[in-house]
Amino acid sequence: MKNLVTGATGLVGIHILADLLKNGEHVRATKTSNSKLEIVEKVLNHYNLGEHYKNIEWVDFDVLDISQCIDVVKGIDHVYHSAAIVSFLKKERQKMYKTNIEGTANIVNACLSENVKKIGFISSVAALGRNKNNEYSEKTKWENNKNNSHYSITKFKSENEIWRGIQEGLDAVITNPGIILGPGDWNRSSTTFFKSINNGLNFYPIGKSGFVDVRDVSKSIIELTKSKINAQKYIVVSKNCSYEEIFKKIANAFDKSPPEKKASPLLLEFVWRLESLRSLLSSKKPSITKETARTSSMDYIYHNDKIIKAL
Repeated sequence: MKNLVTGATGLVGIHILADLLKNGEHVRATKTSNSKLEIVEKVLNHYNLGEHYKNIEWVDFDVLDISQCIDVVKGIDHVYHSAAIVSFLKKERQKMYKTNIEGTANIVNACLSENVKKIGFISSVAALGRNKNNEYSEKTKWENNKNNSHYSITKFKSENEIWRGIQEGLDAVITNPGIILGPGDWNRSSTTFFKSINNGLNFYPIGKSGFVDVRDVSKSIIELTKSKINAQKYIVVSKNCSYEEIFKKIANAFDKSPPEKKASPLLLEFVWRLESLRSLLSSKKPSITKETARTSSMDYIYHNDKIIKAL
């Protein structure tokens, strides 16, 4: 089986690579000129798979170039599309919209053009949007409201491109992981939790959300893509739990003192504004934004019954 993994240097992409390589499968992987390949080697070594790194077929790739998308899927059986921008920064918003939506459309069109057997799309629970009761399943309908982040909107519209491809004859499955944790680059996405806690973070937000091990995210999308299941989506969440519980488990794993202080919504409102100012003056990304401050103060419940039954 010949596989393509987009976003192969990201947290999920690396683990899909690892699982496919472990199974002895051919893997073509996309990267950009800014990609840090050393993190791929580090994670593979973490799983004692370092010797397989040489078997990866790396391709420099721009998901916004349709001709490159067509070239990269030639001869491929299964595409695992995990390439996306996760950002809550205004200055990255336009790029995120183009990459996440137009990029997915290009991948879908390329798969249709080259008769790819199936695409596994890694979306996010963010694509479910926000509703009044903050409880979600695969049947949750999108609601247009002010609480939807721009990232959520891009993932929802990205999924629509997958559904469009399905209507045009493409076999596909979608997974919606919660907050993903696992070995990876501590400077990117949800793994920044590890860096902050390892550096002595002493407070935790009061909210609750759905969390999942990156290994489960990889395993689920691979099994679903290899199966006969088609035109389905699945929430992939291991457990709904508080940030307090998660932060304390991470601290214990690092043999660090767990965060003891609650960060109230009022405090986080102050902190994100302070971080915004610091970012403006230093040109460094803020550690917390308006959207992350507010979502981490809310309780969100995600139901995983469907994925448990499927796998």
